[in-house]
Amino acid sequence: MDDIKLLYVTCKDTQEARAIGRAVIESSLAACVNILPGMHSLYRWNNKIESSEESVLIIKTRHSLTASVTRRIKELHSYETPCILNIAVEGGSDAYIKWILQETEAK
Repeated sequence: MDDIKLLYVTCKDTQEARAIGRAVIESSLAACVNILPGMHSLYRWNNKIESSEESVLIIKTRHSLTASVTRRIKELHSYETPCILNIAVEGGSDAYIKWILQETEAK
């Protein structure tokens, strides 16, 4: 069975998050995305502490699609080095996991 993965992605704003989310769902690379607007980030970039408002995408997909999802995110993302973290799912609702797998089947 193909394992479920969550991809945690930060975006410059909600508009970019929606565009990326829609693209991965339309291409059946993901079953669902959650967009969390209004996140405040602090980080070091080029030896400077930076601060910015961002939106978070949580993308629900299958392990075998993570490379394709990551490529698509990079094609659409405005950041030079986007945050894309692949998180393994240890379990959950069997019905929900089945739905994710059905929505990401090759069509």
